[in-house]
Amino acid sequence: MTRRLLGALLTAATATVLLGTTPASAAAANFAGTVALSNCSGSVVKPAATPDSAPALVMSNGHCLETGFPGPGQVITNRTSSRTFTLLNASGGNAGTLRAKKIVYGTMTDTDVSLYQLTTTYAQIKSSYGISPLELSNAHPSAGAAIDVVSGYWKRIYSCNVDGFVYRLKEGSWTWKDSIRYTSACQTIGGTSGSPIVSGGKVVGVNNTGNEDGARCTENNPCEVDQAGNVTVHYKTNYGQETYGIPACLTAANEIALTQAGCTLPRP
Repeated sequence: MTRRLLGALLTAATATVLLGTTPASAAAANFAGTVALSNCSGSVVKPAATPDSAPALVMSNGHCLETGFPGPGQVITNRTSSRTFTLLNASGGNAGTLRAKKIVYGTMTDTDVSLYQLTTTYAQIKSSYGISPLELSNAHPSAGAAIDVVSGYWKRIYSCNVDGFVYRLKEGSWTWKDSIRYTSACQTIGGTSGSPIVSGGKVVGVNNTGNEDGARCTENNPCEVDQAGNVTVHYKTNYGQETYGIPACLTAANEIALTQAGCTLPRP
């Protein structure tokens, strides 16, 4: 997790040499609607039922918040923010700059997600830049499904499959529920935190961590815990958090509504 931020201090050129590939590697998905943050990746997302007239949302990780890592049990809602995001077009080029109005929601408890409400609507973004949002799926992802982890920071796409789901994923002081485990082809690096996980043309999760050194349950080295409490370590395995529960927690105006029917996100 922490390495996902520190790794962003590498230059794109350095990453290209290390990875032996160009930053914009070929994949089924493209970069349209993704964004680059100062330290992470993200995407402009929209639940299917949300009108284009609503203020747009940018989704990233809770650990990518400019306010620092939320503590265990901490939930941030409706906090003023003026953070900017670089919006990308399909080829990974700079389409324009978006600005936040507030942090609608952010946490590292049960999941690792941040949602920023922007000063512009989806319709305005489409009119100004010709870019549509990525649709947030409201269905649980499927084991074995093909996925693309699309990093706006590095302008790189990692393609692999859902290897399975983790009952509890523990890293340092934080615990996440029902996490997505990737197959080995998705070797995500620093700066990919917050990247949308795209499957079937829809966002099913948000990339957040990986086991870097083979250590057990420490920062940068998450461990898996099953329902019986058994702990396993998967060295060099990377993970993301599901996002299918987010639409039920948003109003039509993209305000957070944690008491809304069907919403299971942690509350303050």
